[in-house]
Amino acid sequence: MTEPTADPELFDKIVNLSKRRGIVFQSAEIYGGFRSTYDYGPIGVLLLRNVKDQWWKSMVQMRHDVVGLDAAILSPPQVWEASGHLANFSDPLVDCTNCNARHRLDKLDDPNVCPTCGSSGTFTEPRAFNLMFKTHAGPVEGAGAEVYLRPETAQGMFVDFMNVLNTSRKKPPFGIAQIGKSFRNEITPGNFVFRTREFEQMEMEYFVPPGDSAHWYEYWKNERHQWYLDLGMPEDMIRLREHDDDELSHYSSGTADVEYLFPWGWDELEGIANRGDYDLNQHKEHSGERIEYFDQQANERWIPHVIEPAAGATRTAFAFLLAAYDEEVVNDDTRTVLRLDPRLAPYKVAVLPLSKKDTLTPTALEVFDQLKTRWMCDYDETQAIGRRYRRQDEIGTPFCVTVDFDTLEDRAVTVRDRDSMGQDRVSLDQLDGYLAERLP
Repeated sequence: MTEPTADPELFDKIVNLSKRRGIVFQSAEIYGGFRSTYDYGPIGVLLLRNVKDQWWKSMVQMRHDVVGLDAAILSPPQVWEASGHLANFSDPLVDCTNCNARHRLDKLDDPNVCPTCGSSGTFTEPRAFNLMFKTHAGPVEGAGAEVYLRPETAQGMFVDFMNVLNTSRKKPPFGIAQIGKSFRNEITPGNFVFRTREFEQMEMEYFVPPGDSAHWYEYWKNERHQWYLDLGMPEDMIRLREHDDDELSHYSSGTADVEYLFPWGWDELEGIANRGDYDLNQHKEHSGERIEYFDQQANERWIPHVIEPAAGATRTAFAFLLAAYDEEVVNDDTRTVLRLDPRLAPYKVAVLPLSKKDTLTPTALEVFDQLKTRWMCDYDETQAIGRRYRRQDEIGTPFCVTVDFDTLEDRAVTVRDRDSMGQDRVSLDQLDGYLAERLP
């Protein structure tokens, strides 16, 4: 089988589509933009929400052994001292003495050549650059008021482990899941929304008996890989890569990445790590609190080991955009279409009156009201119907419902399929059932 290859041209197509169709905007664009921050527009916010909803459904709603949490973004220094982030959460930073550009040394193609100016041998000695954002809480700045924006959502789940254990009445194996913002002061953010300083994570900490960690590590690797495939990722564009020993964190006995073939090559979507009991042990020692599970059956106390699937919501949405993008020639015209799984599509249905004439508007709005309680719907009555179809194709809407002048007589509409462009005439009293067979 031929190995897939990266498509560099696809990157610019997605960036342009994102701006043109309201998926992603440069943040503070009217002020020249703010580097590495992005706003999700009317279409993007729906796509991102759907990605997070599908993750939550698979990780929490469909399971009896996982509960949710929404921990605070701000944390005191003690949390990050215990976790090791204050001492170890850093990247190697170098400066080019020729052009003053700063780079992350471990991400350079050639560690001796500056990619900005092309100079060789002009880098300073590498130094550790801590990635956490620090701020101050309260009216007076000082060491006692220092707080940090969380660089990951995981620590909130470890810190609240005993609270969740005691209130949820769960017992290992069980998980705590969370979706939320994280912040990292990246040296070299880039590749659009793939690596940014502000991003959303979808993480779950699965607490297991120490002797069962190897089993659950394999289980969650397979579960998480399959999740992407089930939502339409092409099988040859996604892979599960086990880390080599020299890549592992000091607390990890095994880590694997779900990787996608981005326009610049293979890169990480999600990491699945066997973290052992490192995190709970660290917080137990630094807080002085008892953090453990009492196994009544064995009459013993032990600290659970943790399997952590940690995914980036924003980069995952980006990968789904890339995977769904397609171009085809229809009647000598290039049609751009996002073949998103209907569960991820921003709008499930678009209601389109054939004409903007007042005679069609009341009926079209009636159809919109009929469908909106069940599905996220768009309503568009401007431009020619063909152009409106193309717009819906570009944002991935699975079905367009066209209200025409015959609708006023036969109480039926034309339903157009995004992928096949086939059209069916469906009566209004059967429209819900028709769509329900084809939509989530």
